[in-house]
Amino acid sequence: MEQSSKTARQLFQEVKANPTRKRFGFGSAPALINIDLQKAYTCVGEFVSAYQTDPKQLDYVNQLARLFRDKRRPVVWTYVAYMESGEDCGVWGTRSDTPDSLQNVKAGSRRAEFDDRLEIDRKRDIIVNKRMASAFHETNLGSLFNFHKVDTVVVTGGSTSGCVRATVVDSLSRSYRTIVPEECVADKHESPHFANLYDMALKYADVVPVSEVLGFMKTLR
Repeated sequence: MEQSSKTARQLFQEVKANPTRKRFGFGSAPALINIDLQKAYTCVGEFVSAYQTDPKQLDYVNQLARLFRDKRRPVVWTYVAYMESGEDCGVWGTRSDTPDSLQNVKAGSRRAEFDDRLEIDRKRDIIVNKRMASAFHETNLGSLFNFHKVDTVVVTGGSTSGCVRATVVDSLSRSYRTIVPEECVADKHESPHFANLYDMALKYADVVPVSEVLGFMKTLR
């Protein structure tokens, strides 16, 4: 194993400046998945589980969502929420039991609500209550994406090291070209955030500026 005194941020900045892999690139039929942009994770100062990386993250996500809708491409919003017993969280919910523990994000609670700053079209957008890390795990996204002939998946949300990464790995495993707009993902601490951006950029996704994704969507026919 190589050893280094560099921070995760430095490692990511290096691979971004000097990429060693060619890009997957954009296809012709993209879908947007916005991961768990709910109050439990976005309302910093209200919930200890919340975090912010780029203060404009939600603005960028809204811009992307508007463009995807304009091009009649799928816009997906996921959230986690569990039954009162928490048993649908499975073994994932057994490591702690505080008011902010995952299994205590209850369906219908404020923690489960989407952030008020988000622009969600509840008639057209796809809303998924997922129970596990990946947006694909035991949800209907596979059949929805087959119907829409999706070949490219753009992933935003949080956390970078958790549900974003899990969704990215599952997306690539299904042979979708997978894109992560850097400014649109967030984590609790910079080390896991940048370590996972670094790893995804090398293995699983194109990690690119959000401006590049916006530019692509504007030209999509």
